[in-house]
Amino acid sequence: MSDLFWLTDEQMAKLAPFFPKSHGKPRVDDRRVLSGIIFINRNGLRWRDAPEAYGPHKTLYSRWKRWSEKGIFARMMVGLAAEHGEEKTVMIDATYL
Repeated sequence: MSDLFWLTDEQMAKLAPFFPKSHGKPRVDDRRVLSGIIFINRNGLRWRDAPEAYGPHKTLYSRWKRWSEKGIFARMMVGLAAEHGEEKTVMIDATYL
């Protein structure tokens, strides 16, 4: 599948400050997993329909679930929106990850 989505180095650098610290065993490749989560949400797919290039669908779902419950994705959205300096109105038109 040539239409896969991959985060760039620049995008990963902007997101890295929002990642939680790894405790114990190192996390699976953040770029691969986050790219897979975005691909799934962007295309409205079931987790089990994730292309193999993103790794096991259970890994994608587990990271999405865990980081959602911890508010990691919400902090990413707030942090990225704050970079644009608009203090009065912030609108993000997307599915909440």
